[in-house]
Amino acid sequence: MHKIHSTIQNLIALGCALILGAGIVFAQQSSSDLESVLNRMDSAAGSFKNAQADFVWDQYEMAVNSTDTQQGKIYFRRTSKGAEMAANISGSAPKDILFQGDMLKVYEPNIDRVTEYGIGKHKAEFESFLLLGFGGRGHDLLESFDVHLLGHEQVAGVNAAKVELIPKSASVKNNFNRILLWIDMDRGISVQQQFFAPLGDYRLAKYSNIQVNKGVSDNVFKLKTTSKTEVVKPQT
Repeated sequence: MHKIHSTIQNLIALGCALILGAGIVFAQQSSSDLESVLNRMDSAAGSFKNAQADFVWDQYEMAVNSTDTQQGKIYFRRTSKGAEMAANISGSAPKDILFQGDMLKVYEPNIDRVTEYGIGKHKAEFESFLLLGFGGRGHDLLESFDVHLLGHEQVAGVNAAKVELIPKSASVKNNFNRILLWIDMDRGISVQQQFFAPLGDYRLAKYSNIQVNKGVSDNVFKLKTTSKTEVVKPQT
């Protein structure tokens, strides 16, 4: 399970978000203001079918005071079998990541290897992280998190509501003890996320060129492997 959570951390910078946004933070808002944010996310979730975006993920490690930056494209879609996600990380060590059904696959073209992680009974938890701000209902957050509205900030030219999530589950807190989402109130989706780990590490995700319900090709959700690709299945 630790390996699965490590992959979640690397993905959702995811996650795969937080105090690095631009703009002015106002005092904590009233519960009625938070309700309007959650309602807007609910409305967006009701019509959500798919989304794609460019991303920049910054992963900061406090122990070595170092930040690793990855960028690429990410895709989401909702099917009759649940949520699916694909991500293409560019650079000198590219990776293609695919989540379908109860399997997470990471393909490394440079070494022609696919690593498969069985999600199993943790599928619902994994999907909930994937859909944070991308197709997930706002009021569903209240089941797993203590939710607070911290104010509004300008992020990438968007007036975004800054929402703080504190996990209720001890197992989730072991990986992320605080999450921030910046929600575009016009579209009801996240334009920035930050995930904080207990020891001070964080993962900041910035999204741009976001397209919602514009259609995503089925080919995006297929790994482009070769006839010689090695497949490994580490124990979790």
